[in-house]
Amino acid sequence: MHSPAFDKLRQQVATLKQQAEQFDKAKLFSKNRYMQAQPSLFDRAVFSTKSMNLADYVAEIEDEVSSLPPSEHRHAYTYALERIATQVQAVFNVIKSTPIWIKENKSHYKPRPKQAVYKQAVQQVIQSSHELYDELKQNHEFERRLLLMIEERKMQMDKATPAKAQKLNLEILTTHARLGRCRKAISATEEKIQRVEKQQLR
Repeated sequence: MHSPAFDKLRQQVATLKQQAEQFDKAKLFSKNRYMQAQPSLFDRAVFSTKSMNLADYVAEIEDEVSSLPPSEHRHAYTYALERIATQVQAVFNVIKSTPIWIKENKSHYKPRPKQAVYKQAVQQVIQSSHELYDELKQNHEFERRLLLMIEERKMQMDKATPAKAQKLNLEILTTHARLGRCRKAISATEEKIQRVEKQQLR
């Protein structure tokens, strides 16, 4: 079952596909020698596709959307979402930067508002999530430190006197309690991220 955010993303890419197909039908590059000499419309860092047709690049975006990692994989999911946003923006830039195409769309289609809606929707997800990702990162770092503290004290117990061992054992128990609270905070932050990503694009 797809999230509302995913469904919204698919809807926006479908809109982009229609606009790209209209652009390709206009054959605006056919009389431009410079453009005809180009092997590709976009930098390889943005698209792996090599073509002079926008629809081919939208097909690559569709593949990226279809292969999005699960939202549970926070960093991979955010990276993929940002890449798709960059790709969509690149295609929109070609469409909107062509005077003939802009003039044509004033009476028929209106790509700029749709672009603004898409960009805002993606940015909301990314921006709202970034603070939570930072919080999650800090909590994981705290968890790592607590685990190290526990391991260090366990190692110290091997050579400790009974009195010292009792003190170390108490410190281990106290650290375990802190670790439990830390892990609860991690779970709470992960739940917040899920809610944000599900709700922002509704």
